[in-house]
Amino acid sequence: METWLVKNRGYLLLSLAYAAILGGVVLWRQPAPAPIRIVEPTARPSPSPALVVVYVSGAVLHPDVYTLADNSRLRDAVQAAGGLRPDADLAVLNLAAPLHDGQHVHIPALGEAATPASEAAPAAQHPAPAPGQTGALINLNTASAAELDTLPGIGPVLAQRIIDDRQANGPYASIDDLERVRGIGPALLEGLRSLVTVGP
Repeated sequence: METWLVKNRGYLLLSLAYAAILGGVVLWRQPAPAPIRIVEPTARPSPSPALVVVYVSGAVLHPDVYTLADNSRLRDAVQAAGGLRPDADLAVLNLAAPLHDGQHVHIPALGEAATPASEAAPAAQHPAPAPGQTGALINLNTASAAELDTLPGIGPVLAQRIIDDRQANGPYASIDDLERVRGIGPALLEGLRSLVTVGP
């Protein structure tokens, strides 16, 4: 056996070398594994929350027009207006009352004869003038701030904004042009439609 190994040692070494070369070729020709790709999930933008615009007046620190979340309550409107004055009549307030777009929230002072702010209805629910009372209509193009202030849902702040818009952009061609005034939304506009005019 030993003699055979000695005689055939060259063949054995050649066979081992051939096998090693063949194995290397096979390994070299195998394709490299594809790289692992990590795909980050795409964040979906959250929908914009709905908003309501309300006018807060009366016994608050900062009466003005405020934009609040759609599910806001009277308490949120009072907080946005800086809180209640010391003379605010808390007995008539329902701070949990929901708000509506275009609503005029009036906080009465002690001894003031006024509709409780917690029960204030949207401007669209104010009664319209009786037929034939065209003289009661307020002309948006000629009315003073004091006259505009008498309209439901229009306080001194919105009245002045109407006049400023009229002076900056020209006379109102239609009642719908009121929507270009900041703080006047569709609900408030519908409540004013039968109370105002743009005629001569």
